[in-house]
Amino acid sequence: MARKRRRADQRTTAPSPPPPLRTKLTHRQPVVVFAHGAGAPSSSDWMTHWKEMVKDALDAIEVVTFDYPYMSGGKRRPPPKADKLVDHHLSVVKNAVAEHPGHPLVLMGKSMGSRVSCMVASSDGICASAVICLGYPLKGAKGVMRDEILLKLIVPTMFVQGNKDGLCPLNKLELVRKKMTCKNELHVVDGGDHSFKISQKYQKSAGINQHDIELEAVKAIEQFVQNSIAESLT
Repeated sequence: MARKRRRADQRTTAPSPPPPLRTKLTHRQPVVVFAHGAGAPSSSDWMTHWKEMVKDALDAIEVVTFDYPYMSGGKRRPPPKADKLVDHHLSVVKNAVAEHPGHPLVLMGKSMGSRVSCMVASSDGICASAVICLGYPLKGAKGVMRDEILLKLIVPTMFVQGNKDGLCPLNKLELVRKKMTCKNELHVVDGGDHSFKISQKYQKSAGINQHDIELEAVKAIEQFVQNSIAESLT
């Protein structure tokens, strides 16, 4: 017996194509995807504080924060290798771009999150206007300089580093920056450690305070991002 024909109103439809990662920029307000470091989740006081400062300074349409899967469940576990985190990070970026079409994409990360952000920026199809590295962990295990991904970058990249950060000796970073092919800038937090914290003793002797130092860093980020977005729109 011949099969009955499928009714005309029961046609199958093809699945919707994934949203494009490259869209024509029509706005200046960026969407920022901000990745946490190895030891603290996106809900930490430090991340929340910097998220608010950056959102205000950049007039961002949204600053997206998220937790890498190893942080889920509230258990403290060591992170996997950075390249194992790229796929999850990419999915967050794709969703952010799809939700805010036409807005410039800025990738930002703290420590490990900045390293993964650089990897994401170099991924196929990703079109970021800028990468902001807060405390880039240049010095890896056994003192090895982790500069491979930095040398591949073509996206304008900014480093914000404390001059007392043992994970990123500034003289070593300067050598790497000279070899990088992309536009790059460095803002040094005087007296700052890996998280830009300045001791009370140093604040007193140098006549500075934590709040003002952080504001200077955020203003430098704002200027860099504005310039990078302007170049993206031309």
